[in-house]
Amino acid sequence: MKINYDAIVVGSGISGGWAAKELCEKGLKTLVLERGRSVKHLEGYPTMNLDPWDMKHGGSTTQEDLKDYNKQRRWGVNEGNRHFYNNDSEYDYEEDKPFDWIRGTQVGGRSLIWGRQTYRWSDDDFEANLRDGIAVDWPVRYKDIATWYSYVEKFIGVSGEALNLPQLPDSEFLPPMELNCVEKELQSSIAKNYTDRVLTIGRVAHITEGAKEGAGRGKCQFRNRCDRGCPFGSYFSSNSSTLPTAEKTGNLTLRPHSVVSEVLYDEKTQKATGVRVVDSLSKEVIEFKAKVIFLCASSMASTSILLNSKSDRFPNGLGNDSGELGHNIMDHQLGSGASGNFDGFEERYYSGRRPNGFYIPRFRNIGGKSKGVDFLRGYGYQGGAGRGNWSESIAEFGYGTDFKNAVLKPGKWNIGMGGFGEVLPYHENRMYLDYNKLDVFGMPKIVFDAEFKENEKKMKEDWKVQAAEMLENAGCKDVSIFDSNAPIGKGIHEMGTARMGHDPKTSVLNKHNQIHSVTNLFVTDGAFMTSSGTQNPSLTYMAFTARAVNHAVSELKKMNL
Repeated sequence: MKINYDAIVVGSGISGGWAAKELCEKGLKTLVLERGRSVKHLEGYPTMNLDPWDMKHGGSTTQEDLKDYNKQRRWGVNEGNRHFYNNDSEYDYEEDKPFDWIRGTQVGGRSLIWGRQTYRWSDDDFEANLRDGIAVDWPVRYKDIATWYSYVEKFIGVSGEALNLPQLPDSEFLPPMELNCVEKELQSSIAKNYTDRVLTIGRVAHITEGAKEGAGRGKCQFRNRCDRGCPFGSYFSSNSSTLPTAEKTGNLTLRPHSVVSEVLYDEKTQKATGVRVVDSLSKEVIEFKAKVIFLCASSMASTSILLNSKSDRFPNGLGNDSGELGHNIMDHQLGSGASGNFDGFEERYYSGRRPNGFYIPRFRNIGGKSKGVDFLRGYGYQGGAGRGNWSESIAEFGYGTDFKNAVLKPGKWNIGMGGFGEVLPYHENRMYLDYNKLDVFGMPKIVFDAEFKENEKKMKEDWKVQAAEMLENAGCKDVSIFDSNAPIGKGIHEMGTARMGHDPKTSVLNKHNQIHSVTNLFVTDGAFMTSSGTQNPSLTYMAFTARAVNHAVSELKKMNL
């Protein structure tokens, strides 16, 4: 068994897939370690073409089957996608405070089940911490990342509409998906009633025209079965895109069932030398060596590996000179907004099942604190309109021709939107390891101690009121506010446990995603985030990963790593 490589990548999700692609294309013999099982494009998607009647219980999961998914079920597990979610009896964690950590432990990770919303950050986001005096300053600005956003977007395929908004830079766009008639009514109403906000179709990593590199990636078929694995490769995932591209180079070795327990460190060279792995099937412990290592296991998992990598030089975790490792957990706050009914357009419907909704970009506190706003930062909205209300026909409990005709008639139009709010980086929001509770692989369990605070609560109250007002202004009836009181973690955008910064005394990583004191060790998943923004973060992870690999290979050629 080969144990020496040029590069090791831990994790095969969105960041890990990009690290693998870039390293392999630049000629490095690269080992990708994935703690979960193997999933191959197409053959690993058992439910991709099944209808509800093809599955037991119409696609619902029984309580008996859910007993091993006590935490994962909080997000929503069904028989179409359950195989892509963690079995909590094997991969569990602890909570001092409620924290929904939703994971997909397999090759491709959560790139198989992500929401695919794809938005750039702006200078307003990168400058916010410095401007507001919060946490530490980002060591980069938009100009440092813009070309890498373009590079990534051209490869993955992003559909959307150009808006020329300073707070939401435009991407390299494929043709946008279409708003339906009621969404267009809301769009027109917002344009008429507000000068500071706009409604657009969501920007998504879906091919709407042509094809992209990978495993036969073509146009979206509007089936909206994305979280089962897409047989057309229409939406971006590691399995359909980056990993097949890396494999074509001949430089990729992909090893599933490989649980990385720690990064190995040489005190003489002050470099990482490799990783220690527990084979999840045999429980054999193996060490792999490499010149450069990329941690892309997800923000919490990568940081747990670093915390568990202890030595005389790093008694509190590898690279933890600042004491910030494991701290500053962020997410996006969601789960509340407003909805209403819309009269009219009963002769209109829509074509297909669009795997996307509308988006209202952030409009609060652009460039600083807005007048009359009692919180920092801002929020955006994601929403949609449809004719999914079937209650009128169900209530009839009828039989025969009249009933069949009623079932075939769609309900009235309804529309709703939910806020996605920025969460500030608080040092006391943290994760740590409990060495008194070991998992099945002998590793300490991760414990979460994090919560939303006053700023997030004030922000949510504002977006609920604004959502209801926009719907009422558009003529919606029976407008109501909803709030599920979702805890931190529910946004599935966990970030920030190994943040970037200028100063090694207050941050873990430098501007190139390198650990300040271990320069051949890179972290390019959500752990590096210094603030959270309002935008879905995966595009930013991909751009920073490609940029970090470019820097790593350049430094290797100069023999600096």
